[in-house]
Amino acid sequence: MRNIKMVVEYDGSNFKGFQKLKDNENTIQGKLESVLSQMADENIEIIGSGRTDMGVHAYGQVVNFKTNSPLSLNKMHKYLYEYLPQSIAIREIEEVDDRFHSRYNAKRKVYLYKIDNNEYPNPFNRKYTCHVPKKIDLDKMRAVADVLVGEHDFTSFCSSRSKKKSHVREIYSISINENNGLIEIYVEGNGFLYNMVRIIAGTLIDAGHNKITPEEVKNLLELKDRSKSPETAPSKGLFLYRVKY
Repeated sequence: MRNIKMVVEYDGSNFKGFQKLKDNENTIQGKLESVLSQMADENIEIIGSGRTDMGVHAYGQVVNFKTNSPLSLNKMHKYLYEYLPQSIAIREIEEVDDRFHSRYNAKRKVYLYKIDNNEYPNPFNRKYTCHVPKKIDLDKMRAVADVLVGEHDFTSFCSSRSKKKSHVREIYSISINENNGLIEIYVEGNGFLYNMVRIIAGTLIDAGHNKITPEEVKNLLELKDRSKSPETAPSKGLFLYRVKY
């Protein structure tokens, strides 16, 4: 039995998210498993490094699967290129140790959130950015980002639908860059809760518009109350950028 690891890139605009659903196969996992099962002539189940919600994209989702297929990695790659929809691409494929598990072995994840901060949106970026026409103060965003870095209980920054027992996570860094009105927010941490990055992005946008201060964000962390936090930013601006092992 072989253990195959893949780095997957996808445009999540027209999918119901990464995780396979009982009543809808229009998911990244569903598409991958369908094509892989046909390729290997056996039932293939993939393990993802984590879920992405409906409309969220990925540059570096990592998956692995077990197979008895004798096909070479090169032939697998070519088959996937031919039969997967154009919105899903395999960036890397390799055979790994049997013990490798894309979710349990992940040490860090990096998410990217993109904001189009031009007065008029770029039509070519409309599916991949959150358009915010009002000018954002980057220094104020960075001041709030500094408060969120570190180990905290992020109850105020996750959806009430989160089923995790503990909401304590550590953010290692938040970097904010801007080029010609395109703002990119990179968030790296040891794990993320449901909607956590999108709520952080919404909070940073509010900070850039003088709607929330670093001291108020400190209070939000202590309150542990999602209802007191800013709105969740749209899913279309979010990318799973990289998974580190």
